[in-house]
Amino acid sequence: MKLTLAILFHGFLVGTALPETINFDDVKAGELPGGWLGGVTGGGKPKWSVEADNTAPSKSNILKQSGEGTFPWCVKKDVAIADGFVEVKFKPIAGKEDQAGGVVWRWKNGDNYYICRANALEDNLTIYRTIKETRRSFESVNRKIASNQWHTLRVDFHGSHFTVTFDGEKVIEADDDSITGDGAVGVWTKADSVTLFDDFSYGSK
Repeated sequence: MKLTLAILFHGFLVGTALPETINFDDVKAGELPGGWLGGVTGGGKPKWSVEADNTAPSKSNILKQSGEGTFPWCVKKDVAIADGFVEVKFKPIAGKEDQAGGVVWRWKNGDNYYICRANALEDNLTIYRTIKETRRSFESVNRKIASNQWHTLRVDFHGSHFTVTFDGEKVIEADDDSITGDGAVGVWTKADSVTLFDDFSYGSK
């Protein structure tokens, strides 16, 4: 009986991502944290790296995207969550075409995942599904997104239902069942956005 319980408990831990926050402060500048993967949907040359920044909400390091690409992403590839949450603090600091920051969930690979992004040039938040490299929006809301300022973006996801919270305010409730099952979580930008990220949190529910 004890052995059976131990096996069940081990299985629970393997299948569950306990809540965790990553602040990048123990990572060497110029590198990515262990277990993370950076890339791009479409084309381009994104540049993801941990850098020092004296404005970081939790000093002193942040994760920065400073290259260019269609849709650059950086995910914690060793995590698989079907239902849970993902949250990050982000700061858009430059970009003529876009100044965007977002979170990714149910990431299967670089061409298939959900994303919610905030854009400081458009002053809106939008949820997208990316399937076979094609991105399509299915819910959006207008909100002031200030450049050169830290914001907090969170998505809670359970089954086909998603709740988006921006700077502590619930702003979107949406449903979509295009991508199911577990997947990685991470962060996202667009085009020439130069964006900083800190205090990345995630967990299962």
